[in-house]
Amino acid sequence: MDWKYHRSRMMLDPDIINLNTGSFGPQPIPVYEAAVRFRQMLAAEPTHFYVRQAPPLLWEARRETAKFLGTTPEKLVFTNNVSSSINFVASGLTISSPGEILLTDHEYGAMHWCWERAAKRLGLTLRTFPLPTMPEDPQEIVDAACAAMTARTRVFFFSHVLSPTGLVLPAKELCTEARKRGILTVVDGAHAPAMIPLNVDDIRADFYAANLHKWLLAPCGAGFLAIGSGNEDRLQPLEVSWGYHYPRTDLDAPDEFGSTRRIRHLEFNGTRDICPWLACPEAIRFQTEIGWQAIRSKIEELSNYVRRRMRETVALKPATPADRRSCGSLTAFNLPEGIHPVKLREAIWKHRIEIPIVERPDRLIIRFSTHFYNTEDEIEALLKILPGALQEAKA
Repeated sequence: MDWKYHRSRMMLDPDIINLNTGSFGPQPIPVYEAAVRFRQMLAAEPTHFYVRQAPPLLWEARRETAKFLGTTPEKLVFTNNVSSSINFVASGLTISSPGEILLTDHEYGAMHWCWERAAKRLGLTLRTFPLPTMPEDPQEIVDAACAAMTARTRVFFFSHVLSPTGLVLPAKELCTEARKRGILTVVDGAHAPAMIPLNVDDIRADFYAANLHKWLLAPCGAGFLAIGSGNEDRLQPLEVSWGYHYPRTDLDAPDEFGSTRRIRHLEFNGTRDICPWLACPEAIRFQTEIGWQAIRSKIEELSNYVRRRMRETVALKPATPADRRSCGSLTAFNLPEGIHPVKLREAIWKHRIEIPIVERPDRLIIRFSTHFYNTEDEIEALLKILPGALQEAKA
């Protein structure tokens, strides 16, 4: 595989080493060019674009994206990002009280706040439970979740892939256990699409939300919410616009707007830039042409390289299991005590290396993101300066 060639097709700043696809993925040149073409169409004649050109393009993007994700276009609502998707659910659900919303203790901070507000609105309590941080078997995670569920649990929210450490949770098994207990499941799949093989319908979550601007390398502004069977009418749009009132017939048939009556009710909120959504098929094609198995093998190779070289050079303890059932493209390490996070970020960034320092209540973590376009030389560049950066960052 000519990885140098495939890297050359990425829009990478030559002066920056990007080890942070886990936050934002850079764009492949063909994806960027596709988004630009759509924006040129929009800029040249907005009415023609929105009324005549966009609808078939939007339906094709919905169809191709749904197929890639393992769901159907009738269930797929496009959003700006996973935060928008989760807020969609948390703000629209009606749940009887008393009861509780259950979260793991490793959820993304902004989403914790989202459910905090929802709990207050619904008259529910919010409770977290500790996950095994380095499980030897995914069943340990399932067991911990089952032990935390009670008769009061109304909603179970969890991440498919934990943002701080990259631990991959057994989403299907967790949703199965929640369903047995009559608990609604909402899954934050921010990192899952393109990082790991994903079949949304097989997971059987009530609501599954994710980003497409991370590992799929679609433009920023591309996210989605997949609505599980039986939940089609449980949500309300965040903003009332055209589509709010609609005939209650042929709800899931393609309409003249590139959606369905049911989806348009939720998705449409007036004039917006939908070009990131329209470019998603090109992002899917780009990596499909390289080959998903080849990409994931390359990512695994780089992750293993990171583990080995971190052990040999800096001797930091891994925060991500090595078992391939529980890890993907994110590989994290616990930082020593006495490190100031802001100082460490600054000490690394002055070498123009982009890598996150994650602040957890009990520890600091450095998190590597390795996609196919990363190289061993880039990893070595970080390892070369890391000991000195850690010394500079002592609190």
